[in-house]
Amino acid sequence: MNPNKVFDALLVLQYQSGDKKALGLLVKRHHAKLCRHSYWYTHDLDAAKDVVQDSWSIIITKLGSIRDPNAFGSWAMRIVTRKSLDFLNRNKNDREKLASYRNTPHNLGAEEDKESDLIRLENAIRLLPKNQQVVLRLFYTEEYSLKEISTILEISIGTIKSRLFHAREKLKTILKK
Repeated sequence: MNPNKVFDALLVLQYQSGDKKALGLLVKRHHAKLCRHSYWYTHDLDAAKDVVQDSWSIIITKLGSIRDPNAFGSWAMRIVTRKSLDFLNRNKNDREKLASYRNTPHNLGAEEDKESDLIRLENAIRLLPKNQQVVLRLFYTEEYSLKEISTILEISIGTIKSRLFHAREKLKTILKK
């Protein structure tokens, strides 16, 4: 088992036993990661911080009754995902503007850097459907397991596998051009 998950589970159990310092350590360990996750949805740093702050209030309220302390990371991530989507639904007009901006490849550096593999890959990923982008990011960047992604997004493992497969195939096609 992942040592980080074991440590998180220990902190959750300590918090449930009345150790308030354990909560501070959980926040310290996960706050930045949750902010990055929310920012990926909102594309607004201030909104992402607000979403995560709201999420922490829910996490703290429900932390005493979490059934599987080993699943703290994916459980917290699922709460942030829902809150981020709620934020986007409340701000649909802004969301449409952001979508058009995100789908436009941008020059991220000097002219010679434009052709770098990393920039080509980032631009190719932007062309994928949002549901495939989310799965790619959670699997490769955040290093969640298929089961954890399934829990975070509340979809079946088969769907996760399918989205990963189709995303990789589309990326191969895009990058060959």
